[in-house]
Amino acid sequence: MVTDSSAPKLGFFTKLLYGTGSIGYGIKDVAFRSFLLLYYNQAIGVRAELVSLAILVALVVDAISDPVVGQWSDTLRTRWGRRHPFMLASAIPAAGSLLFLFFPPSGMSDFQTFWYILVVGCCVRTFITFFEIPSSALAPELTSDYDERTSIASYRYFFAYLGGVGMAFLTLLVFLAPTEDYPYGQLNPAGYQTFAIVGAAVMFVAIIASSLGTIHRIKYFKMPPPREKIGAIGTLRQMGGTFSNKGFLAILAFGVLKYTSVGMTSALNIYFGTYFWGFSSAQLAILTLDSLAGAFLALFFAPWVSRKIGKRNAAFVLAIVAVCLASAPYILRLSGLFFDNGDPKLVAAVFLFSMMFQLCGVSSAVLTHAMIGDIVEESQLLTGRRSEGLFYAANTLMQKSTSGLGVFAAGMLVAFVGIVPGSDPRTLDPEIPRMLALVYVPTLITLYIGGAGFLFAYRIDRASHEANVSELEKRERDHPVKIEEATNPAE
Repeated sequence: MVTDSSAPKLGFFTKLLYGTGSIGYGIKDVAFRSFLLLYYNQAIGVRAELVSLAILVALVVDAISDPVVGQWSDTLRTRWGRRHPFMLASAIPAAGSLLFLFFPPSGMSDFQTFWYILVVGCCVRTFITFFEIPSSALAPELTSDYDERTSIASYRYFFAYLGGVGMAFLTLLVFLAPTEDYPYGQLNPAGYQTFAIVGAAVMFVAIIASSLGTIHRIKYFKMPPPREKIGAIGTLRQMGGTFSNKGFLAILAFGVLKYTSVGMTSALNIYFGTYFWGFSSAQLAILTLDSLAGAFLALFFAPWVSRKIGKRNAAFVLAIVAVCLASAPYILRLSGLFFDNGDPKLVAAVFLFSMMFQLCGVSSAVLTHAMIGDIVEESQLLTGRRSEGLFYAANTLMQKSTSGLGVFAAGMLVAFVGIVPGSDPRTLDPEIPRMLALVYVPTLITLYIGGAGFLFAYRIDRASHEANVSELEKRERDHPVKIEEATNPAE
């Protein structure tokens, strides 16, 4: 067990500040998933397939750093713990690289811009990894309680949505407000640059606040004993043994399909809002709040449904309900049963469907995040190692890579149906966005439902988790010498 049993319970402000750190991750996410493709494609005028390919390659290259950072943070031994040195060091480079991403040098060709997005995008995502992976891995160290882990995961997801949705709302409503030169404000390049300036500043503050707000808990952590120096091959073998956990593989399989759809949906949301629903930037700004409303409700709903039917069952049911809600407005419109563009009821109807989708989708994500924390003790019993960093790194690697695949797929779909750079919503053939929806909806349903089925391979419930924690406590009592070694951090 890594948390001292005599440690006081986590207070509200500790949970709050722990969750605050994910604001920066949310800002990075909305930049890559929602704004980057539209900015470079429609505002700068770069071909969509080149932009989406650059984003995909950047995500895959960056993802390689995740298990490296995770393994490194698992083995680091300092008086400031295993995670906080990484978290504090990430603030300036993460915020700075986000700023540069939206200020490309002028006069570049499409291929030069491709390389700029690729290189700077890798920097943004790698530097935020140095915060996100150690911060995620901090959760099982903060508490071993089955329900408490769901609670702190819900705070983390809420603030991630607050960062992403809050910045999206501000950007669409204020930074991308229509002007005489840009009646569709979402095509104004200056608004995206303002987003980058404000977003970088908020990201920096959030990382510092979260790191300093949890540093007082370090004194309650029991430092694991030093790992043997086994070389690169031995380390890879250990990592393979850790990742062979069946429950973790089930979560990864679910995530691969789910986050491919998440990346595709996020990248296409503004396209659908602009070209399919005919929304203005102000209406799009209002619709970003559906995610925040759903995430706020999930802050309470996810722990409640977990207590009622368990994390695994709740995550499965909510994923199925979520995709039904996400698809419904498109199916109704394509069937001629939904409000027409321009109808004052349209925004409210889309908002309601999307808010309920977000409530179910975020709650499902919160539960799977907490489920990974419960795998830590099961894995420790089997391997003798605590590997929080590795588990959360692999999960983040999966999310980044598959979200990148989804963004790439979105770019390919946009190019395939014929939405070219600079397309005017007022003159675009309405059959083009209709065709986009006809391809998007069945793809979304297939990915979500297919992924959810893998969750049945996850077997940990409340009783088995509590048994795992009790067995670890027993082993610690039976081996007092090892406990003493583990509680003596290196200077």
